[in-house]
Amino acid sequence: MSGGADAVRWVDERLGAGRLAKRALRYVFPEHWSFLLGELALYSFAFLLLTGTFLALFFSPDIGSREVYDGPFRELAGMEVTPAYRSTLDLSSVVPGGLLMRQAHHWAANVFVAAMILHLVRVFFTGAFRRPREAIWMLGVLLLGLGVFEGFAGYSLPDDLLSGMGLAIAYGVAMSVPLVGGPFAGLAWGGEYPGPGVIESRLFIVHVFVVPLVMAAVIGLHLALVARHHHTQFPGRGRREGNTVGTPLWPGYALRSVGLMLLVFAVLVALGGLVQINPIWQWGPYELNRSTNGAQPDWYLGWLIGALRLAPEVEVRAGNLTLIPNPFWGGVAFPTFVFATAFAWPFLERRLSRDRAAHHLLDRPRDHPWRTAFGIAFLGWVVLVFYAGAADRVFYAFQISYEGQVLVYRWLVLVVPPVLFVVTKLACDELRRSGARPARGGPPAAVVRRPDGGFSVLPGDD
Repeated sequence: MSGGADAVRWVDERLGAGRLAKRALRYVFPEHWSFLLGELALYSFAFLLLTGTFLALFFSPDIGSREVYDGPFRELAGMEVTPAYRSTLDLSSVVPGGLLMRQAHHWAANVFVAAMILHLVRVFFTGAFRRPREAIWMLGVLLLGLGVFEGFAGYSLPDDLLSGMGLAIAYGVAMSVPLVGGPFAGLAWGGEYPGPGVIESRLFIVHVFVVPLVMAAVIGLHLALVARHHHTQFPGRGRREGNTVGTPLWPGYALRSVGLMLLVFAVLVALGGLVQINPIWQWGPYELNRSTNGAQPDWYLGWLIGALRLAPEVEVRAGNLTLIPNPFWGGVAFPTFVFATAFAWPFLERRLSRDRAAHHLLDRPRDHPWRTAFGIAFLGWVVLVFYAGAADRVFYAFQISYEGQVLVYRWLVLVVPPVLFVVTKLACDELRRSGARPARGGPPAAVVRRPDGGFSVLPGDD
């Protein structure tokens, strides 16, 4: 017996891992391109961990002191900057490979959040969240929330003008939470804004250690539950509720997955090297008395900025005491409602549809018109709020009245979602009735040759 086989046998005799490994290698993955969205998010997260480790070695989370900048960015020469801003500038100019890592890391964060959103959208519209996968869905929603917060924390670290303005907005939103907002904001910032600078080191610890560890644990649990219940699959020939048709983990799927990982890494590195993102030397260091026109956070925070702008001018008061200030509605109530709805949806649908059966085959969106209509309407509502977050950019670029845009968006978020619901419901009903498949050229058909030499088109098997 070879030495390698002896080693495997030795390990198996002591750990009993042979049977488990054999079962894992035979795990079957269904064949469909949309299942790769989850892997895209997973590999983006892995890339973030690698590049983030590199960046953490050279970053200084200190905004409590000042120094005169004398580095290669001559337009900033002589300006007083914080060590946080200075170290980020050094990463962008002095540290070998620093700018590549910074920009690739930033692009990876954008791809990570986008892949999670698309993955959750696919799961929702195909009904993959139904029993017994409710916990898998909830963990996915939790990961999205953690990813958005983690992105904001990282975006806020360089202490440039844009990130400083973002922290100022975050302080106002934190202060708006009834009863606990003031003490929490004072604790996080170390006092009244801007505080003595402790928020920077606390954000750094949260961004580099706490949230990544929590996310890694949630991802591990998410994947374990997926393996426990097996992947869902679309209906088709040979596919039933009790089986999975696809490619085994080894060697077929593992090699494909490694190829996807290498492709994701290559694209992110190419983006980091070729496409500029977040050039903080253009914004300058953050100062309390300075701001910039058209300032925008990363895209995945646009919906929160839009909500702050569209929120009604309503404050709950008791005499001279403000119980609920205006920023609470857009900055706290709106995202809480969105995530709470997403968390609760598997149980809401089960209660409304009275469907308590286990499901391992996926729906087409048309197969569940009410779910699809609600999903399109809800997404349309959030997307409109997202676009409202760019109202200042539209004003800055095209001189379209900012106040007029806000007024129009306030009407659109009330009118458009019901219209989307009705139109989507009618479209799904018609597609179910007709059997048409617009993306595939219509219903399945078979061309049969007649005895006389002609041809007839007959309904085919799906």
